Amino acid sequence: MMKIIFFGSDDFAALHLEHVLTYGHEVLACVTGPDKPQGRGMKLSMSPIKKIALDRQIPCLQPGSLKDKDIVEALKSYKADIFVVVAYGRLLTQEILDIPQMLCMNVHGSLLPKYRGAAPINWAILNGDKETGVTVQKMALKLDAGEIIAQEKMDILEDENTAQLRKRMAQAGAKLLIKVLSKQPEGRFSLSPQDEKLVTYAPKLTKEMGQINWNKPARTIVDQVRGLQPWPGAHTSYNGKTLKVTQAQLTTEGVGPFTPGQVIKASKSGIHIACLDKALLIKEVQPEAGKVMPAYSFVSGYKIVPGFSFHI
Repeated sequence: MMKIIFFGSDDFAALHLEHVLTYGHEVLACVTGPDKPQGRGMKLSMSPIKKIALDRQIPCLQPGSLKDKDIVEALKSYKADIFVVVAYGRLLTQEILDIPQMLCMNVHGSLLPKYRGAAPINWAILNGDKETGVTVQKMALKLDAGEIIAQEKMDILEDENTAQLRKRMAQAGAKLLIKVLSKQPEGRFSLSPQDEKLVTYAPKLTKEMGQINWNKPARTIVDQVRGLQPWPGAHTSYNGKTLKVTQAQLTTEGVGPFTPGQVIKASKSGIHIACLDKALLIKEVQPEAGKVMPAYSFVSGYKIVPGFSFHI
C-alpha cells in the first residue's frame, strides 16, 4: 500500500482518485485548485477532487501558488511515498517534485512522446488519428518529458468525439495507474526515456479554432466537429447568427453542382452539405441561444432549403 498525495482538478482526475482509494492506497491529502465562481449567480464551486476529499475526510489543500512556502512545507510534512498528478492544470516546481520519498507520477492522455501539452485527446481526434492511449510517466520539470513507466494503447472509434473518448481514456488511465502502483510496492519502477525526435505537442484550444471552413475536405471538418466537443465547439453561421455543429459524419452523397458550404439536401437523417472534396452529413446542431437539436428539426424550423449557403 502506497502513501499518496493526489493532485487533480476535474472529473477525469476524480475517477483516478476513486480508483486509488478503492484499491486500498492511503491518500494522505489532496491538492486541487481554489473554488471558482460559476453560473449566473457566480457562486463558488468546488472541484470534483475537493468533493471526494470532503466526503472521505481527506485533508484538501487549495494553494493559489505552488511557490508558496507554506504549501511546500505542508506537502513535506506528510512524508508521502508518491505524488500522483492527474489533470491538475499546473506545473509542479522542482522543489515539489523532489518532496516524495519515491517519485511524482503523472497520468497523461496520449502515447508520449506524442502530444505533450494541455489537450492531447482533442488533438488526436483533430488530426484524424486512429489510435491513442494513456501514459504513466515519472514527472520531470519539463512539461510531459518524464521517463515512461507504463503505457496502454487504445483505438479511437470512427464517430467518437472528445467527450466520449475522454471517458474511455479516464477508465483506461485509472486502471493503468492501479496496475503500476500495485506491481511496484517498493517503488522499483522500470523507467524508459522518451525519444525526443518523436515529440509532438497538443497546445491549448482556442475559440477561433471552432470556425468551420467549408472549403476544407469533409474528413477534416468531421474531425474538427468531433475534436472540439464539448469546447469550444465547431460552428458555422447562418443569417448572421452562430450555429454550432455538434455531430457530423461522412456520407456517400455526391456534391453535384453545389459549392462548399451549400446545402445539398435535407432529410430525416440530417443536413447534407458540400465540402471541398465531398459532402458531409450534419446530424445535430445548436442554434445561437438555443438548445441542441436534431439537424432535421432545425431545417424544419428555420426553412433551410437546398442551395442555402452557410458562411465559410
